Amino acid sequence: MKTRICQYESLKNGKGIEIAKQIVLGKVQGQNYVLRKYRFRQHDLMQIKKRVARIESDNLMAMRNRLITIEGHATARYFEQIFQLMPKAISIEKRRTFKAYDGINNTFNLAYTVLKWKVYRAVIRAKLEPYLGYLHSEQFGKPSLVCDLMELYRYLIDDFIIQYCKNLRKRDFSMVGEDFSYNRKGQREYLKKSLANDMMKSLNSFFETTLDIPRVKHGRKQTVETLINEDAMLLAQYLRNERPLWIPRAQS
Repeated sequence: MKTRICQYESLKNGKGIEIAKQIVLGKVQGQNYVLRKYRFRQHDLMQIKKRVARIESDNLMAMRNRLITIEGHATARYFEQIFQLMPKAISIEKRRTFKAYDGINNTFNLAYTVLKWKVYRAVIRAKLEPYLGYLHSEQFGKPSLVCDLMELYRYLIDDFIIQYCKNLRKRDFSMVGEDFSYNRKGQREYLKKSLANDMMKSLNSFFETTLDIPRVKHGRKQTVETLINEDAMLLAQYLRNERPLWIPRAQS
């Protein structure tokens, strides 16, 4: 009860604004890790930090659009570069989320769905309200806090997908007919079932791989899943005034 009450109060006491800013900065920092790994041009993190810091408002709702604009521009540049790593036969130019038609975007979307449930479980364990977020707006049926925290770990999933897709070919995908609306049908491209099952097994194992990020209490490394759980726990402590700051952790 205390955690949930503090979470609602954070929408008006300034903490929600700081959390939203940290989510944007954490996502960009994670993207820089991937860009650096594959020798692409990184985001100017210092410039982005200045832009985020200059956003001043007492209203979280008013800040969202400005923060999402900064994040959106960075993410578009990020995907323009990492999509160059995909095999030419299946390469794409633009990231599409909900209801994508091509196989690569749908492969990313499938992996992100697994991440979503990992984050959802961490949020519940931390006694947080999954439907009350900071960067993402509150909508019916949308776990906005889960969507917020997912942004911090997408770069890890991106790196996994880059490695997984590097040997894929066009024949590894199949077209599936779907109802797009009441009177409209179409086709979308997905990984073939056997490959999708194989990817899911590999992805589940990936969440148990270790990262060079110290644990809260002991240890210089921890698994991906532990990192997700600890960040949610630290956020709950920050909301309860048990910690002075909440800064998401990412690989450097």
